[in-house]
Amino acid sequence: MPDEQPTLTDGTVTLRAWRDDDVAEAVAGHDDEMGLWLGWDPADVTEQTHSAAIAGWRQRFRAGEQASFVVEHDGHLVGSVDLTREGGAGASLRWALYAGHRGHGHAARAVRVLVDWAFSDPDQGGWGLQRVEARIDPRNDRSRRVATRAGMRLEGVQRIAPGMGDRADATSYAVFARLATDPPLSDPESFRSLLNSFLPRKRAISQMLVRDPEGRVLLCQLTYKRDWDLPGGVVEVGESPRLAVQREVEEELGLSIEPGDLVLTDWLPAWGGWDDAVCLVFDGGTHGPEVLARVVMQEREIRDARFCTLEEVDDLAADFTSRRVRAAVAGDQPYTESGR
Repeated sequence: MPDEQPTLTDGTVTLRAWRDDDVAEAVAGHDDEMGLWLGWDPADVTEQTHSAAIAGWRQRFRAGEQASFVVEHDGHLVGSVDLTREGGAGASLRWALYAGHRGHGHAARAVRVLVDWAFSDPDQGGWGLQRVEARIDPRNDRSRRVATRAGMRLEGVQRIAPGMGDRADATSYAVFARLATDPPLSDPESFRSLLNSFLPRKRAISQMLVRDPEGRVLLCQLTYKRDWDLPGGVVEVGESPRLAVQREVEEELGLSIEPGDLVLTDWLPAWGGWDDAVCLVFDGGTHGPEVLARVVMQEREIRDARFCTLEEVDDLAADFTSRRVRAAVAGDQPYTESGR
């Protein structure tokens, strides 16, 4: 580990070790915005407590446990950023900007500089890390933007019990991270991967509309809910919706049916613990009653399967499923929302 904490810069912001004469300016910069997300009362930050904190940061840097830096811009103290080791090759990252210095891009620059240093080889004065992550309250929009602008990808949400976070009312953290092996931020692949990590995603469900010569619809009674539904299931990551419904019908019912045209796209709002989703209904064609004799039900998911009239669909299925089935059978509208 380096004996002396380095000074780092990108030409706009400078990261350096804390000095004793930073204390008054730093304490004056603490405000309610910082206290809100970091979980303390700004009134508790005094020159005495901050001096003690600086002494602790120096000691932990010499021990190779933590690296805490002042962030400077045009000779002014604008904030701080620090890394805390987690395991042999990783570290957690935190930052804060002081009152009057937010909204100018200083935090994103400081994070980029610090992460690049953390990944650099120890022979070059860095820590040689492989992973740096930041855990951010999902409500903290400013910090989420800082993380993405610094090239950190959103990996998911970490649930926590009340009282485990910086804020007493926090119930989760959004986890952002960069790996040493990630492409450089200037690389188009890196930019696309970054966008892909946090842009909205919707669950896709593929179902099949299978009818008999009398116009009845094949429904399945599911093990994990009381209502009946069309055969089908969730589209897996990277899977074609058309192939998904063919796979699901074969897995659940043992039937090999080639999907036909898309007959309906139905948007499903959030319901019963599920996020919203898009349901794609494909035409499964017309089959005689003998098709039921070939059914081999996956007992873990399917209790029963049978052809039903639309009136029976109304009785057996949830109201939104019944509306979807009727819209698919009618075939006079390509798009509905909850069957409407």
